[in-house]
Amino acid sequence: MIAGKLEITIKISELPQPKIIENGWQQFDLDCDGRIITITVKPKIYKKLTDAASNYPQWVAAIAGKLGQETESGFVLEEPNIQVFERKPKAETTSAVGAAS
Repeated sequence: MIAGKLEITIKISELPQPKIIENGWQQFDLDCDGRIITITVKPKIYKKLTDAASNYPQWVAAIAGKLGQETESGFVLEEPNIQVFERKPKAETTSAVGAAS
């Protein structure tokens, strides 16, 4: 048997409403197919989400971390990291087809 590393990635496109816990850290819950994932991040990391919500009309965030302690309805995401991407609207395919004719 070989050792592996289990990482979880959750994608969101809406700003979660956090509650502020000790030292200004932000904690929020995400409902992923009925499992509630609890995420706690530093204010600087949560700011990536608020910046995306205010700067991009459409965006998506990938929250990656390790499977943590189990809770009543899900689990805690350990060592979360957030990457935010601007979502570009898909181009109209009919105009490209019309131009090729």
